[in-house]
Amino acid sequence: MPHLDVPGARLYYETDGHASDEPLLLIHAGIATLRMWDPIIGMLASDHYVIRYDTRGFGATTCGPDPYSDRDDARACLDHLGVLRATVVGASRGGRIGLDVAVETPDRVAGIVTIGSGPSGFPEVELTDAEEELCTQLDRASEADDHARIADLEVRLWSIGPLRNEEDLDADFVRTAYELNRLNVRHQTATVGAAIDLEPPAYDRVVDLEIPALVTVGEFDITPALVQFEYLAATIPHATRHVFTDAAHLPSVEHPRQFLEVLKPWLSEHGL
Repeated sequence: MPHLDVPGARLYYETDGHASDEPLLLIHAGIATLRMWDPIIGMLASDHYVIRYDTRGFGATTCGPDPYSDRDDARACLDHLGVLRATVVGASRGGRIGLDVAVETPDRVAGIVTIGSGPSGFPEVELTDAEEELCTQLDRASEADDHARIADLEVRLWSIGPLRNEEDLDADFVRTAYELNRLNVRHQTATVGAAIDLEPPAYDRVVDLEIPALVTVGEFDITPALVQFEYLAATIPHATRHVFTDAAHLPSVEHPRQFLEVLKPWLSEHGL
């Protein structure tokens, strides 16, 4: 199992495809691990060098209590594999990390793809009543230190979505969504250092990005993700936007074929 030692952590990573092909760096959502990309790896690796890793506090990565930079970890993965510049595909917080890397070190990012993501420093967005109710349940589970319930409620809020019923969705997707976040439960009792924020944050800086950008979201994602999607699509110069129908926070997991039908032509169009 490949691991990369960085200050304060051992990052677990995987690569697929040929190192001579165009590189992609995939950064997972906060309700998953690098396993969320499994359904699309085969197609991507047919003509790309695909790199993915578990961020600190997730999956098979181990870390200590020291402060750290998610941006440094992402760049360390690229450095370790001899990749000077990559297209970053990030889901949720993975997309936020990708945007931070892009605005801080634009020479390292050839293109950016976000899935239900927003830039760091985005103002707080008011939730709907249904979203508030699920967040209240999360708060109660947190007060009870019920980490397994927290993980499942996070999936209910994000992956399923407040407006959908599990019974109406594909059973394999529902099972996978819960499994992806349950892989992170063991980290909830560990001490993970504080992430060092980008200063100034990306919120006022994405307007200066001069790279191809594909901004996506699921139509049933929660309100903050939908608002952030609109902001990124309107603010990043010449961004391509796409809304995945019948999906919430993890469209690449819920509908991998449809996701690839959007991503692959976009990559080809921009020579990425």
